[in-house]
Amino acid sequence: MSNGQNELQLISGEHGFELPREGSENWVLRKEFGYSPVQSLVAAVGACGGYVYQEVLENSKIPAVFHKVELRYERNPDKKAEPLKRIEVTFFVTVAEELKGRAERSVRLVSQHCPVIQSLDPAIEVVEKVEFI
Repeated sequence: MSNGQNELQLISGEHGFELPREGSENWVLRKEFGYSPVQSLVAAVGACGGYVYQEVLENSKIPAVFHKVELRYERNPDKKAEPLKRIEVTFFVTVAEELKGRAERSVRLVSQHCPVIQSLDPAIEVVEKVEFI
């Protein structure tokens, strides 16, 4: 049984802190050479939210084709470290016309079932939307 603890290690590389990847190049966590830590956090919100939304639709028997997740974020310039203020997550999916209403209502379940979103400071507003294509 897991005690809930997991481990990651960052190493100091040529261009900053890196997340080692087996059999591949490390991920550099520095905006000039990869993605900044803030961008990585926003991307984690989008990926986790996307996986949760896929599962919600699957469990609701709503067949869907996922195309992409778009993320927009805003930082708070009024606070010293300019932390995240708002993240907007838009899922681009294709579903049958008669299931669009149910698929749209299902988006509200994402935040409450996404561990990344649940781990954010409650002051960060997270808005999820779905666009049908």
